[in-house]
Amino acid sequence: MAYVNDCDAPAPAPAQVPAAGAPPATLKILVAGGFGAGKTTFVGAVSEIEPLSTEELLSGLGAGFDPLHGVQEKTTTTVALDFGRITLDERHVLYLFGTPGQHRFWFLWEELCAGALGAVVLADTRRLDDCFPAVDFFERRGIGFIVAVNEFDGGHRYGPDEVREAVGLGPEVPVVRCDARLASSGTGALAALVRHLLCMSTFSSSSSESGEPP
Repeated sequence: MAYVNDCDAPAPAPAQVPAAGAPPATLKILVAGGFGAGKTTFVGAVSEIEPLSTEELLSGLGAGFDPLHGVQEKTTTTVALDFGRITLDERHVLYLFGTPGQHRFWFLWEELCAGALGAVVLADTRRLDDCFPAVDFFERRGIGFIVAVNEFDGGHRYGPDEVREAVGLGPEVPVVRCDARLASSGTGALAALVRHLLCMSTFSSSSSESGEPP
C-alpha cells in the first residue's frame, strides 16, 4: 500500500503576474514533531540559504525535562525555532519554520503558526508517540498537515496503516516516508503537503457551493 494519500484535485489556476517591482508572495509552512524527530535537519536539508537555527547544547539540568531514550546521541536542542527559505519562482517564496520539540517551549507554537498554510509533522519511529501533541495541535486549529515518517538508521520500519492507527490519524491525512537528511526527500514531503492542501481547498469549495457543511 502506498504511503501518500492523494486526490484528483485540479491544477491551480496560474497566478497573476504582479506589477513590476512588486515583492514576491511569501508562503509559510511549519515543520513540527517531537523532541529529536529531525526538524532542524529537515529545514537545513531543503533550505536554499544557510538556515537560522536556535540550537543550544543539552545539559544535565535538562535531563529531567528532555528524556533521551531512543535519541541518546543527541547533544543539542532547538530552543526557539529553525528558519529556512525556498524560492519557488520569481513570484513565490516558501518560508519554513521549525518548531521547538520540548514541552516547555510549546508556548512559541501559537506565534509560529500564525499565517501558516500547513505543516509537516515529523514522526520518529523510535518514539512514535512524541508526535501526538503536534497532530493534536494542528487538528484543533484546523491547520492542514501531513505526517512524514523520518526513518532513522536502525529504526523499526512501520507500514502506513500501522502509523495511521498508532497516531490516530483519519484516512484523509497523508502519511509519507522521509529521510530528513536528504533535500530530495524533504522536498517530496513538502510537495505531498501542497497536494493535500489543494485537496482540502477543493473539498471546502465544493462543499460551500453545494451548501453542505465542510
